[in-house]
Amino acid sequence: MSGAIFDAAHHQERLKSFEARTSDPNFWSNPEAAQSVLRDRKRSEEQIAADAKLAALSGDIETYINLAQEETNAEQRNDLLKELDRELTTAENYVAELETRTLLSGETDHLNAIMTIKPGAGGTESQDWASILLRMYLRWAERKGMTANVLDETPGEEAGLKSATVQFAGENAYGLLAGETGVHRLVRISPFDQAARRHTSFASVFVIPEIDDRIEVNIRPEDLKLDTFRSGGKGGQNVNKVETAVRITHLPTGIVVGCQAERSQHKNRELAMKMLRSRLYDLEIQKRQAHTDKLDESKMDISFGSQIRSYVMQPYRLIKDHRTKFEVGDVDRVLDGDLDPFIRNYLLAKRMKTLGLPVSAGPDDDADAA
Repeated sequence: MSGAIFDAAHHQERLKSFEARTSDPNFWSNPEAAQSVLRDRKRSEEQIAADAKLAALSGDIETYINLAQEETNAEQRNDLLKELDRELTTAENYVAELETRTLLSGETDHLNAIMTIKPGAGGTESQDWASILLRMYLRWAERKGMTANVLDETPGEEAGLKSATVQFAGENAYGLLAGETGVHRLVRISPFDQAARRHTSFASVFVIPEIDDRIEVNIRPEDLKLDTFRSGGKGGQNVNKVETAVRITHLPTGIVVGCQAERSQHKNRELAMKMLRSRLYDLEIQKRQAHTDKLDESKMDISFGSQIRSYVMQPYRLIKDHRTKFEVGDVDRVLDGDLDPFIRNYLLAKRMKTLGLPVSAGPDDDADAA
């Protein structure tokens, strides 16, 4: 049955074609076309691997069912049923992962992502919340086997951070993280309040695709203002002694990007220019969307009246997405990086909206802002 879903035979034929093309001595004469072929080959390999894994899981489940039906010893039957339950859970999780992949078909979904996190009003409390969000996304990347590189980070005066910019590199990084754009709200007993009162804090998350060389973005040198300064934080002997950190201002738009992740000023400038190209590309996309009056819901204005998710720790424990109404009671698990259920539900809701289908709604939940 899985072969029908993924058309493994078709992808096997495609692989033979790709192998013939990659073995051609002139294959790399056109690097852009070569990269496109390699991407297509990888997709076919993934489809074949998914088909094989589903077939193996299906076979294991069928085997356990048959063995449990034939087993007459009650204790051994229970052991087989436990194994069957584990296999069913593995299969369910894998099917959910495959479903998420099918929802990522946008032009930029496959690209790496650049995320910026900034605290809202509230001083130390919001700055601490921003640092908690940063850790959550870094842990998520670790769980997904992605590379997360903190390009720029400004610590708060007492705790937390004033801003952070992170590059996520991995399969479908932007497609998975795009729905995290928006305002995230935290309700908890503040560790910074001696009276142990409940506080509501906000932080904004903004995600853009890291534009690769196939997408052309023209930037005139005369439109740039380059500043260098000494990097902050831990690093090496270069840090705080040599001006390796870079800040670039795009004068026509006022966009400012910075990078202090590398010890080399040249590498920091290169990374900052990548960020600038991505920001300018995203700005142009937003202009086009505004012109056609079809704004992508993942690009909503970041204002504190449009929070996308609430993380409530007091008086009860619950994380709820306001767009999909999906909620999880295990707050610690989510803050430790288990974001996939929220990401999957957002992508499903977005697909349903695109198809003109109703998205299931829940009761109004503004009460948890108290």
